[in-house]
Amino acid sequence: MVTAQTQTPLTRRVVGENIWLSRAANEQASLDAVAQLTAHDIRPEVLASEQAVGQAMLEELEAIARAKDGDIVMILLGGRGAQAMHRLLGERAQRGRDELITRLHVFTQDALAPLRMASNLSFVRDFERLLGDAFFAQVKSFTPMQTDAPDLAAELTSYVQKLEAFGGADIFFLGHGPEPEGASHLAYIRPGSGATAADVAGMIPISSSILDHHITKFKAGGSTVTLEDEAECRRATHILTLGPSVILSSKRIVQSIVDASTAPAKRQTFRRALETKIADEPVERARQLDANPGLWIRLHPNVRSLVLPDVLN
Repeated sequence: MVTAQTQTPLTRRVVGENIWLSRAANEQASLDAVAQLTAHDIRPEVLASEQAVGQAMLEELEAIARAKDGDIVMILLGGRGAQAMHRLLGERAQRGRDELITRLHVFTQDALAPLRMASNLSFVRDFERLLGDAFFAQVKSFTPMQTDAPDLAAELTSYVQKLEAFGGADIFFLGHGPEPEGASHLAYIRPGSGATAADVAGMIPISSSILDHHITKFKAGGSTVTLEDEAECRRATHILTLGPSVILSSKRIVQSIVDASTAPAKRQTFRRALETKIADEPVERARQLDANPGLWIRLHPNVRSLVLPDVLN
């Protein structure tokens, strides 16, 4: 597993219109990092309902709480994938002080920008809607990506530095996003964006298809979206995202895919991510990962993948 290298300063790396914050000194260092990783097979667990997926995700968080003392660093998943877990956590918080919740340092993994933090199409608003005020009143800290900062790259640098100062993620809740030509994204690491194993975060130009997907999944998940919200969202120019380095350095990854009924392309793209043979040769491996970032999860040794039956049909 790649570990956070907080002693190495971040460098800004430009790939086309993409900006990455990297720990690697040069391209060869990035290739060396990806060459050291072992490719793993993922055997998804099929659960009967979205509620069952949410319960399993919560049990993963509880297992970490039992296994370690002190604070827990958690990276939230936006969209449909973790909504059931968020409701369960919100219900716990409403019952009073919860020893698990009070240990949490909570981070988010991606965001559209620029966008007002108060927008109903912000992941933060969706987290607040599902987790509730009582949850955020109890957590040790909550650090969302700031999407209305005047210097987004500087804000993103401060963001990842704070995450690393806490020791990185104990648990990273990930989804799986479909992309054209059978490819996929994790967080919002998109195909062709040039991400490497040493990149901790990035700013990626947005496309109309991503905006369509974002708005559709928020509506499907129950968010109230006004015409003004939608118009503002469509003016966003970038996606802020955590990079492969943060995924790989997380101690535990729990993936959930529950929305193949509303995003049917996930059936094909998830199967491709499971079945692709990852090359051993570093340059070819790097090419594969850039073409299909959904493969990054295969390079982590501690992954649990939770899906509904229709994802594999």
